[in-house]
Parts: sequence; C-alpha cells; structure tokens
Amino acid sequence: MRILIVEDQPDISTLIADRIRRAGYVPDCISALADVPEALGAYDYPVMLLDRRLPDGDGLSVVAAAKRIRPGIRILAVTAARSIEDRVDGLDAGVDDYLTKPFSPEELVARIRASLRRPGGDPAPPVAIGRLSFDLNSDSASIGGLPLVVPRRELLLLGALMRRAGRAVTFSTLLEEIYSSDELSHMGALKMVAMRLRQRLNDQDAGVEIHAPRGIGYLIREARAT
Repeated sequence: MRILIVEDQPDISTLIADRIRRAGYVPDCISALADVPEALGAYDYPVMLLDRRLPDGDGLSVVAAAKRIRPGIRILAVTAARSIEDRVDGLDAGVDDYLTKPFSPEELVARIRASLRRPGGDPAPPVAIGRLSFDLNSDSASIGGLPLVVPRRELLLLGALMRRAGRAVTFSTLLEEIYSSDELSHMGALKMVAMRLRQRLNDQDAGVEIHAPRGIGYLIREARAT
C-alpha cells in the first residue's frame, strides 16, 4: 500500500518514510504543494501525510482538491502548527486527523492504521499468499475462505509479516511490533511464537512458509513445491 508524504524538511521526511516502510507501507515523498495533484493522479493513495508549512503555501490549501481527485483518501496533517486554532482550521478544511510535531513515529503508524479502519475511505485490499489471506483493515486472516483463529501474538506476527510479504522483517522490528514497551520480550519468546505460527499454518495447509534468513529475521512467502 502506497502512502504519500508531503514534507519539505528532508530529515523529517526521511524519518517518516523509514518508519512507515518498516510498518509495511510504500512511502512516496514530495516537498511542494504544486506536486500533489500529479502525485494523486499517478497512484490511488489511501492516505496522505500533509505538512502545513510548505515553501509554496499552507498545506490546507490542497485538501479540497485532493479529495476531489481521490474521494476516499485519508489526509493526516503532520505539522508544527499546534495551537487550538490551527487544529480547528485543519479539521474544518477537511483533514481526517491532526498530529503535531514533535511526534512519536509509533503513534503516527497507529494513526495511519486507525484511519484505514474508519468507514468511508477506500479499504486496503487483502494480502493473499497461497491459500492464506490477510485483511489489512480488520487485522484478520483466513485460509481458503475460512477464518484463521490464532493467539494474539501469533496474529501480530502474521500481520507484521503479511504487510511486508516476500521481504525479510528484522528481529528488532518484530519485537517492537509484537511486544509493548512495558512487556518483557526477548528472542527466545519471538522464536517460540514463530514456531507455533509456522506449525499452525502447515497443519492447515495454508500454502505458505515462514522462512528465517540467517541472522536477519523472518519472511513469509508462498510454499515451494516439493
């Protein structure tokens, strides 16, 4: 899933792009309001992250046009303009959420996911590998059309891998996404969750395999024919 980032400060743009890439999205970065219509015409972005103070004007000036081009798009203002008046102006202009700088990258990703779950936007298509399908909007999985019921941590691991299907996800990223900051987490626990999930998918003939590139992490891919 592609996300459009409209931000003129390279360090912030890079920070946002790196974090949402780790969350399984594909970031596209532009730095000027004038480039927004062309970008939206090129790809069907479900989410746009929009700075307000840009070299060629206030980001709010493109909100109406963006929603005409992509009626289902979710627009999140990510800006240093933090007064109550600024927030009210943003919401009145049509942005769907408002996050002020400095911000937590984890909160930004959580807000992106929350925006995708709200009704009215364009739903993200499910990720399908083999007989396994993962719904990015509801964080639920099915095998051959039947719901897959797994413990919470296995579902979190499955979601983290399916959002990046075919790519290796590092151990550190998986630990970060599966365990909260106040929970005890370690490699042994993660490997146990992965082992149980792998066995469960094998038992249900999901047609996928969880591969562990040496020293990197895990990736999920279609099972190879034997």
